[in-house]
Amino acid sequence: MISGTTKLVGLIGHPVAESLSPLMQNAAFAARGLDWAYVPLEVGPDGLEKAIAGLGALGFAGANVTIPYKTRVLAFCDELDPVATRAGSVNLLVVREGRVLGASTDGEAVTAAIEPRGARALVLGAGGAAQAVAAALIDAGAASVVVAARDDGQARTLASRLGAVAAADWPPGTEDADVIVNSTPVRDEVLVAVGPGQTVVDLAYRADGTPTALVAAARTAGCATVVDGLEVLVRQGAASFECWTGVEAPVEVMREAVSAA
Repeated sequence: MISGTTKLVGLIGHPVAESLSPLMQNAAFAARGLDWAYVPLEVGPDGLEKAIAGLGALGFAGANVTIPYKTRVLAFCDELDPVATRAGSVNLLVVREGRVLGASTDGEAVTAAIEPRGARALVLGAGGAAQAVAAALIDAGAASVVVAARDDGQARTLASRLGAVAAADWPPGTEDADVIVNSTPVRDEVLVAVGPGQTVVDLAYRADGTPTALVAAARTAGCATVVDGLEVLVRQGAASFECWTGVEAPVEVMREAVSAA
């Protein structure tokens, strides 16, 4: 039960109604016996700056940031950690003494789930999540990173800033990729071909737990490793939990919470 002493964190995005983060994080707080609560915070396109300022005013300990604000929110942070600065993307806010620190756990959630060193990686998308993932893959020792997006200009800008390569076409070819990461919100369409031996990571997920089109295709094709969006959600959420609370995240509890949903 929320009381006057409960510490609040939330999820800032548009939309947020289908997110499993509140269920997952509240299960984690309960498992650790913490008087904390995680609430969805639907923020319209014109309200982002006020929403970030309001976190400190309302006593929030922090928040996660999701689509479509992972890059826009940078302008409203008082400080960025080195990972967020490098990625140009923020999915985690920590409020300390009224100041808002922006951080990023998206990229590490992907690279910790696979073996990126020496891999030829293909990142689909050029938004906030794609920026974080591409930066993390490069920093984790990927042999090459190709960025592909429907908006060719966005892909080229991202690739140029990070020292990656922009794909020449959309959809891109995947024959030379060891690792394919879908960093777009597309759940119902297989954007690229996948095959045996490849590692596939899909950041998108369905709230009912059924596999996305890409995950289903990757499993059918016999891909070597398939990491779905729920696993990525748990990993980035555990990192957020630990940044806010200073307590080790109950990762299995978080996995069980999203699986039960």
